[in-house]
Amino acid sequence: MQIIDAHCHFDFPRFDGCRESELAKARKQGLTGLVVPGVRRADWSRVRETAEAYPGIYYCLGIHPWFISEHCESDLQVLGELVQQGRDSCVGIGECGLDRLKGDLEAQWPWFEAQVRLALTLDHPLVIHSVKTHDEVCGVLARANWSGRALVHGFSGSYQQAKKLIDLGCYIGVGGVITHPRARKTRDTIARLPLDSLVVETDAPDMAPAGVAKGQNSPAFLDRIVRALADLRGMSDSQLTPILMANVCRLYGWDVGAIGE
Repeated sequence: MQIIDAHCHFDFPRFDGCRESELAKARKQGLTGLVVPGVRRADWSRVRETAEAYPGIYYCLGIHPWFISEHCESDLQVLGELVQQGRDSCVGIGECGLDRLKGDLEAQWPWFEAQVRLALTLDHPLVIHSVKTHDEVCGVLARANWSGRALVHGFSGSYQQAKKLIDLGCYIGVGGVITHPRARKTRDTIARLPLDSLVVETDAPDMAPAGVAKGQNSPAFLDRIVRALADLRGMSDSQLTPILMANVCRLYGWDVGAIGE
């Protein structure tokens, strides 16, 4: 199996002192690479340094809706400059988006719109955090005449919402939630969506799969998500993983054969 973790907070303190061992365990399970999203300016340097320390690790930079109060408008200019300076290692803008359950949704809106415009200007993929705001995210992308690629990570909305996002050029992030039998709505949605719209992610250390303690998720558990997705789709791991690999490479603009080199 060769697979990429499309969204993993590998820079977070949970991995301090154990990054190499966790990465080694993940590689034994077939991990070829992973993408580390940035969530606020204070962490951007750490994100970049984490990615640059290991082969096969890439990063994104963005301003997460939870942290907009820490930023000023000039940070958006800095964001654009750093993304451009990142060359091949910085593969997207995000994590950015909207969250109805945390913070002021109205205050989040202009920050998300600005990063959508920046992604269009720089022709970079967008990594979107959307919590109970899938319809609003669709509206922002539609008004911006979105024509790029985007990942809606940790998706847990309806089939109809997912289809609208896919029609706008989004990929749907499939994470640990599908390993939980009680997540019937999400499991049903993921089982029905077009295979070429799906990518897998851990969101580690969060979004733990079944059997993993809260806050202790790791890219080493990505294989559990792949296995659960294969079961949902009535496929074997070996049938599914090449499709997932091709999907994540289209999302981030990679050549399949070059990843991890």
